[in-house]
Amino acid sequence: MLELGTKFLLSYFLGSLMGSMIMGRIRGGVDIRELGSGNPGGTNALRTQGFVFALGVVVIDLGKGIVGAGWVPGLELPFIESSADVSRVWLTISCAAAAVIGHVWPMWHGFRGGKGAATLVGTLVILAPTIILPVLGTWIVVLSLSGFVGLATMCAGVAAPIIVALTMLPDQQPVFIYCACMAMYLIFSHRSNISRMRDGTENRLSRAMIFKRQP
Repeated sequence: MLELGTKFLLSYFLGSLMGSMIMGRIRGGVDIRELGSGNPGGTNALRTQGFVFALGVVVIDLGKGIVGAGWVPGLELPFIESSADVSRVWLTISCAAAAVIGHVWPMWHGFRGGKGAATLVGTLVILAPTIILPVLGTWIVVLSLSGFVGLATMCAGVAAPIIVALTMLPDQQPVFIYCACMAMYLIFSHRSNISRMRDGTENRLSRAMIFKRQP
């Protein structure tokens, strides 16, 4: 259990390194949590700081999910032996979840984080790489039809456990459980987006839409 706890914490600390804050430091102290929607994610970064800044944010947030799920579980730590009682699969799932948790509630940044979508995708690159393209396809289709990034993210999140259920069960039950939990979390984290869509005040990324609304 010591190995599990230590590696969970390492992944959490890694997840707490926010791409938006790192890019903000590089740009000279920009804190996008004080700009636009206040969300330190790629969409708000794009709207307030431009493409290059947003790309850096996404690469960092995606990368820490990949490292948290793909590298941390296999680390050989001094003075901590690998435990035969800990499933390697569940250790990887735990480290993946910790990276996402770190992004959402980052200790390095006052526990004010993002919604975790990019970091979650990074973990899926390791846990279930075959579902990345259909999940991304779902996101693109919903975004191009609705213009709502939040709605596209929620639909892509819900698509993930469905795709796993159709293509990977019963062999990959832990991955299914992880994806199902993350889908519920994404819906919860986008509750403000749901409220704004219901009220008709949610911003659309109109340039991404196939059928543009007439003014």
